[in-house]
Amino acid sequence: MAADVDAGPADSAGPAFDPLLPYRCSPSVALRPEPFGALVYHFGTRKLSFLKTPQLVVVVRDLDQYPDVHASIEAAGVSESQRPAYLSALAGLAANGTIEERS
Repeated sequence: MAADVDAGPADSAGPAFDPLLPYRCSPSVALRPEPFGALVYHFGTRKLSFLKTPQLVVVVRDLDQYPDVHASIEAAGVSESQRPAYLSALAGLAANGTIEERS
C-alpha cells in the first residue's frame, strides 16, 4: 500500500477524523525527510513513527495550506485509486496526534 504509515493503535478517545475539515501537522511533531518518506517524532508522547512514502510526507507537511484534507491529497497528486489508503493513513496519524484539526 503506497500510503503505509506506522501510526500505532488508534486512540478511540480522540475526536473522529473528518477529511472535510482543515488539519495541520501538530506543532509537537518533527518530520525528518528520508529517502523512503519521513521519520515522525512526537515530542509530547516521545513516540517515533514513519511516513512510508514521500508523497504522504507532502500531504502531511502541506495540510495547513488547504481548506480540507481532500484538497491536500489532490494537490499532492495522489491518484484516485490511492486516496482511500491515504485517508486511512491520515486517520491513523490523527488518532496518534501527528496531525490535528485546525481552527
